Amino acid sequence: MNQVRLNLNVLDYAILVVYFAVVLGIGFIAKRYIKTSLDYFLSGRSLPAWITGLAFISANLGATEILGQSANGAQYGVATANYYWVGAIPAMVFLGLVMMPFYYGSKVRSVPEYLRLRFNKSSHVLNSVLFAVATVLIAGVNLYALALVLNFMLGWPIIVGIVIAAAVVLAYITLGGLSSAIYNEVLQFWVILAALIPLVIVALHDVGGWNGLTEKFKHTKVGEAGLHVLQGTAPGHVVNPIGASWIGIVFGLGFVLSFGYWTTNFAEVQRALSARNLSAAKRTPLIGAYPKLFIPALVVIPGMIALIQIPHFGGTTGQLQYNNAIPLLMNKYLPNGMLGIALTGLLASFMAGVAANVSAFNTVVTTDLYEPYFKPDQPDQHYVWFGRIATVLAIVISIATALIASGYSNLMNYIQALFSIFNSPLFATFIIAMFWKRMTPAAGFWSLLLGTLSALITWVGYKFLGLWSFGSDLSESMIGSGISFVVGGVVAVVVTMFTRPKPVEELKGLVYGMAVVDEDVPPEDKVWYRNPALLGFTALGIGFVLCIIFF
Repeated sequence: MNQVRLNLNVLDYAILVVYFAVVLGIGFIAKRYIKTSLDYFLSGRSLPAWITGLAFISANLGATEILGQSANGAQYGVATANYYWVGAIPAMVFLGLVMMPFYYGSKVRSVPEYLRLRFNKSSHVLNSVLFAVATVLIAGVNLYALALVLNFMLGWPIIVGIVIAAAVVLAYITLGGLSSAIYNEVLQFWVILAALIPLVIVALHDVGGWNGLTEKFKHTKVGEAGLHVLQGTAPGHVVNPIGASWIGIVFGLGFVLSFGYWTTNFAEVQRALSARNLSAAKRTPLIGAYPKLFIPALVVIPGMIALIQIPHFGGTTGQLQYNNAIPLLMNKYLPNGMLGIALTGLLASFMAGVAANVSAFNTVVTTDLYEPYFKPDQPDQHYVWFGRIATVLAIVISIATALIASGYSNLMNYIQALFSIFNSPLFATFIIAMFWKRMTPAAGFWSLLLGTLSALITWVGYKFLGLWSFGSDLSESMIGSGISFVVGGVVAVVVTMFTRPKPVEELKGLVYGMAVVDEDVPPEDKVWYRNPALLGFTALGIGFVLCIIFF
C-alpha cells in the first residue's frame, strides 16, 4: 500500500477533464470583460467581499498548505496548528482592520507602489525586484508539487507534469487576468474541500476517531509532545517537536513571519485590492480567517494519520517522504470516483498557488517596473498586452525554479525560509513606515536591503555553511525572521536620525493618523454581521479558544 500510483478509471479522468474545461471556460468568459489595465490587474476594483474573501484564502491553499502542512503534521504533530492560530489569524485580522485603509485608501495598485509613495523610487524598485523573485520561487514550489503528484499517482514524467500544469495556468491568467484567477480560486476552494473532507473522515474513522489517533500518535517517533500546540516550549526546556521556545513561536512566527507574510505579500493583498469598496476590502482577509481557523483539521490530521498508518513513512527521498502524506492516504482509502475528485482537489490547490503568484508577478512587473521606468505614458491596452507577456515570463521562470524545490523533502521548510528572507524584513520596513511619519526615504531603502541580507545570511550560514545550528529548519525560519526584523528596525531608526524625511503633506493616506477613511459605507454593508471589527475580534476569540483546547 506504500505505492502512490493510482488506478484511475474513466469516471476519474472524466472529472479531471470537466474541471480543466471549466477552468479554461472561466478564462474565456473573463476575457470579455477586460477593457482597461485596471480590469486586467485588479478586476476593476469591482468584486464583492465574499468572492475576494474566498479567493484570498484559496490563493493560500497551494502546495505549501496542502502538501507542506500535512508534511508538518507528520513531522511535528498538532504543534503545526501554531501556523494557523498563532501564525495567521492575528495577522489576517490586523491586515483587515488596520492596513487595508492604507492600501485601499491610497488607491495603490500593488504593495511596492505604496513604498514609492511613502519613500522613493529606489525603495520601490528594490521591493519590486525582491517581490518578483519571491513570487516565481513560490510558484515554482507549486509547479513542482503538482508535477510530483502527477508523477507518483499517474506515472507522468516530472517535466511533463510541470509543463502541462504551467500551460493551463498560463492560458486562463493570460486570457482573463486577475478576474479569471479569482473566480477560479473560488471554484478551487470548494473543490479542495470536496477532496479533503471525505479523506479525513474515512481515515480518522479507520484509526478509531480522534481518541484513537491521539493514543496511537503517542507511540510514534514524534510522541506525546506532538499532541500539543504550545506545551513544552519553555525557554531552556524545549520539548515541543518544532524545537522553538514560545518566544520564537510568538515573536518569530506569530509576529514577524506571520505579519510579514499576510500584510505585505501582494499575492494575498491583491485579492483585497480588487474589492468593490473599502468596506469589502477590509472584510476580505476577515472572511478568509474563518476557513483558516479550521483548515488544520483537513491538512494536519492526514499527516498525523499517515505517520501511523503508512509503514516506514517519513523518508527524505522517494515516495515515503513527508510531502506525500495526503497522496498516500488517498491511495489507501478512496475508491474510484472519489479518487478523481481528490486528485482534482490536489491539482486545484496547486494551480491556485501558481495562479496567485503569477497574477501578482504580472501586476508588479508591469505597473511597478515596466510602466514607470521603461515605457511610461503608453496607451492602456499596451500595458494589458505587456501584462500578458509578463505572465508568460513568470510561467517560464517558475518552471526553472521548480527544480530548486525538488531538493526539499518537506516543502514547508523551504517556503518558510523564503518567507523569512523576503517577507519579514519588508514587514519591519512597512510597520515602521506606517506608524512613524519621521521615517525617511533613505531609511526605507536601507532597512529593506540590510534586513533582507541578514535573513539570507542566517539561512545560508545554517543550511549550507554549518556556521550555526537551530532546533529544526522551522526554528531557523522563526529565529531568522526575528533577526531580519530587528536588523531592519534598527537600521530604519539609525538612518532616519541622519537623513531628511518627506514633507508631512506628502504622506496623506500613507501613515497612521492620515489614512483615507471617509469613503461612504454602502447601506447593505452596515448590517451588524458585516461589521469588520466584529468579524475580526470573533476570529481572534475562536483562535484563542482553540489554542487553549489544544495547549
